Amino acid sequence: MTLQCQRIQILCEQLNLLSLAQHWSFLAQVAAEEQQSYTQFLEQLLEQEYQQRQSRSRTVLARMAGFPVLKTLDQFDMQYGNGIPKQQIEQLGALAFIERQENVVLVGPSGVGKTHVAIALGYAATQAGMKVRFFTAADLLLQLEQAVKQGAYEAMLKRVINHPRLLIIDEIGYLPMNQLQANLFFQVIAKRYERGSIILTSNLTFGQWDQTFAQDKALTAAMLDRLLHHAHIVQFKGQSYRLKDKLKAGIMPQTTDNKNKLY
Repeated sequence: MTLQCQRIQILCEQLNLLSLAQHWSFLAQVAAEEQQSYTQFLEQLLEQEYQQRQSRSRTVLARMAGFPVLKTLDQFDMQYGNGIPKQQIEQLGALAFIERQENVVLVGPSGVGKTHVAIALGYAATQAGMKVRFFTAADLLLQLEQAVKQGAYEAMLKRVINHPRLLIIDEIGYLPMNQLQANLFFQVIAKRYERGSIILTSNLTFGQWDQTFAQDKALTAAMLDRLLHHAHIVQFKGQSYRLKDKLKAGIMPQTTDNKNKLY
């Protein structure tokens, strides 16, 4: 490597042009072979740096979202059973609901793909450059309670709850809440009302939600009023996707499809 090449390498690193530091020599060789103009060469360099920065940003956003695993809509078997609202899910995949600050509520029995779809929509949002946070309901409530005890509740609301473009809360209804937890959860929904999108998943019909929220019908009604005002309700039906192979083999008994009404 010549002294000039070394100086270029050092300048790229000092300016944090990491992609240029890695690729400029090869691109310069290509430019010479193809007799590109200086402006064409410069454009290629800048495009390479931009694409690499975008890629790094998407990776960081996905990591910071806190997904338990990475899922995509392409990985979701839309053809399994007849209870998957394929068209509705595909429309949500365009992410227009986030731009409109609308919510998505995924409702249905356990194992039908609600969490997969929630994560997949969240991951797609990170790849579109949006900040996303994922929580299970139990983990969110635990962090909220700890923040209250430590006097950091308002800071958590601002940094963790209000800041992301999309907040995902998984598994509403699996564990009952006490009155404090129900009040804290209501504040989350109220703070994001018409300010940011939420995706919720639940195995309960809306008429059963008060059973989870400390049997507080008034609080549950007020929360649902805000949550569902601008919301896409996606109802899943059918057998557990996770147990499909065992069901086909007859190892697990088939159950009657749940036809619960949402309300």
